[in-house]
Amino acid sequence: MDLGKQIELWNENEQYSQIIHAIEALEENQLTPELISELAKAYNNAADSNDQASFEKAIALLKTVEEPLGKDHNWNFRMAYAYYYLDQEGPALNYFERALEARPGDEDTLAFIEDCRRRLALPRFEKPFRTRVQESWRLFESEEQVLRVRMRNRIESEEIISQTTRLLHPAFSEIAFEMGCNQDHYDLILTPEGDRVRLIALDYYQKQMPESLKKHWNVMVGRQPAPKAALRIAGQEISADEVQVWITEHREKSVSLAISCPSLAGLMAENENQVWWILSILIDQTLGEIAAMAVIDEVKLVSQPQSDAGMTLAELPEALRALGLDLNRDPARVLNSYTAYRMEPSEERLKQVRGDVTVGSTCCPVLIQQYLQGMTQAVDDLHKEGIAAGFFYYPIDGFQGEDRAKAILDFRDELEAKISEKAGTDAAAWLGGASGINCGYLDFIAWDLKAVLDAAVAVFETSPVAWAAFQAFRTNVGGILLKSDEE
Repeated sequence: MDLGKQIELWNENEQYSQIIHAIEALEENQLTPELISELAKAYNNAADSNDQASFEKAIALLKTVEEPLGKDHNWNFRMAYAYYYLDQEGPALNYFERALEARPGDEDTLAFIEDCRRRLALPRFEKPFRTRVQESWRLFESEEQVLRVRMRNRIESEEIISQTTRLLHPAFSEIAFEMGCNQDHYDLILTPEGDRVRLIALDYYQKQMPESLKKHWNVMVGRQPAPKAALRIAGQEISADEVQVWITEHREKSVSLAISCPSLAGLMAENENQVWWILSILIDQTLGEIAAMAVIDEVKLVSQPQSDAGMTLAELPEALRALGLDLNRDPARVLNSYTAYRMEPSEERLKQVRGDVTVGSTCCPVLIQQYLQGMTQAVDDLHKEGIAAGFFYYPIDGFQGEDRAKAILDFRDELEAKISEKAGTDAAAWLGGASGINCGYLDFIAWDLKAVLDAAVAVFETSPVAWAAFQAFRTNVGGILLKSDEE
């Protein structure tokens, strides 16, 4: 029987393992994009809802045939299906919508789209991040002695990395870290890789570290300064002394840089992204990652030296201090740094939630920026870890008088304090807020969304506002009403 017809028969009889065995037994030159897509479908169908590895396998297979099949309904539906059962409804919705474009009116696709939007509007995580963090630290406590022995003996480096990844995995699906030890003290450095949203989650994780671990472990967020360190790339060592830097713009608390490394000129022509990665790590090692995030706004990679001599990267810390810039490495300096913004509501913008905002402040600008642009990358990255990013909104027409602006801000601060008290101070990180023509807004990242929403319902119930709602930082889903005085 023709393999294609046999696959149809196996699908009808739900014999998905037969499909997997048959296709994986083929020689590489026998594998067509369509067969690889069928193999991914079989992995999707063979998995139960908790079989993360099979869904990840399906995605990996489908990505290899995206170029020939990326506009096909089946390819997009299978990608979406895998993401859906990985509890990543954000990317799932994107692929389901693309599948619908390829096959308009498809009932299965429409049903999944509706369900994705409902789940994204009100995320229901099987395990919220707060629980995942607790599980990760409990696992770390149970195995840390073995990990210390391996590190102290400086052997089994692959096992050390593998074990540490596994200990962190209950909290983070993907995480970058560095490790080190000095006598009886052990360092675990969690790196946000320049991502402020990631930094917020890592800072929360670090602060939940059990006291019992602090005797032997120093868990830090952000690469620490190691100015004498060098990176070995293809047998060649690159140090901060070989990198030229120019300060191209100086602001009150930050700078922009141009950077060049003649030693990497050959690699620059072949792989500019790798050069970026190398120089980014060298900057982090020279300044400390948190300091670099705080004081460097922009880095421009240049292939030719600038007109003036500039300085070496190794000399940059002193140059920045001479400009009055603070190189403190405490994550709080980034997390507690707020950006104020003003907006002019347009007729078009007023049609969407938060479109009436005139003034606000935030310690996480990327969430605001992506929401206004209809993007979801940051909120999707949080969602897959059991973290929800969103805001409460409520009418402010009841605030009147000369001190109206102050009263609105005081009410927002009071909301934050009362919700934190009821939900637990470890349930959310508060990001700032905004005021608009019609509504006030309180922004947050929830480590345990159910606890935060339950607390918010109770707090709003006794508040003077007529109604209140929750909205995820997504423009493609609706809000969730928490209070209404209307019958």
